[in-house]
Amino acid sequence: MKKKIEIIGFCIGWFAIITQFTLMLQNRQANITETIIRFFSFFTILTNLLVAIFFTYKMFKPSIKPLGIFNKKGTTTALTAFILIVGLVYQMALRGIWEPTGIQWLVDELLHSIIPLLFLIYWFIYGTKQNTNIRNVGIWLLYPIVYIVFVLVRGHFSSYYPYPFLNIPELGLGKVLPNVLLIFVFTLLVMLILVSIEKKITKK
Repeated sequence: MKKKIEIIGFCIGWFAIITQFTLMLQNRQANITETIIRFFSFFTILTNLLVAIFFTYKMFKPSIKPLGIFNKKGTTTALTAFILIVGLVYQMALRGIWEPTGIQWLVDELLHSIIPLLFLIYWFIYGTKQNTNIRNVGIWLLYPIVYIVFVLVRGHFSSYYPYPFLNIPELGLGKVLPNVLLIFVFTLLVMLILVSIEKKITKK
C-alpha cells in the first residue's frame, strides 16, 4: 500500500507540475525567461515540486546526498503542513477568484486538492511514528520565510506578485504585512497540530 501511494504521488505530482508549466508557457504574458521565473514564484508550485521529489526519492532511493533530508525526522510532517497550507489557502482565499476549465481545471484540482489530500493520508498512515519534536520541524519554517522575502523583494523590482494578498502596490504594506503574519502563524499552527497528533499516535 505504501509503495502504491508513492507511485500515485509520483505520477500525479509530476504530471500536474509539467502540465501546469506547459500551460503557463502556452498562455504566457511575458517572455520565456520571465514566465519561467514567475512559474517558480508560486508557493503552490514549489511545494508540489518538493512533494513530487519526495515521492521520487522514496520510490528510487537515489544516492544523492542533499535528498537525504527526506529521511530526516520531521521532514514528512513539515511537508504535510506546507502542502496543507497550499490546499487550505486556495480553498479559503483563492478558489473564488477564477474559474479554470478543461485541462487547467484538472491540474488546478490536482495541485490544490488531490495532492494535499493524498499527502495527508500518506503522512497519517506512514509518517506519524517518527516522534517528531517541533524543533526538528522549526528549521523548515525558513522555507516560507525565504519564500515571502523573495516574492516581496522581486515584486518590488518586477511589479509581479504571484498572489493577490501579497500585492503591495494594490493593497499597501499595511495590509500585506498582516496577511504575511497570518499565513506564518497559520503555518506554525498547522505544524503544531500535526506534531501533536503524531505524538498521540506514537504513544498509543
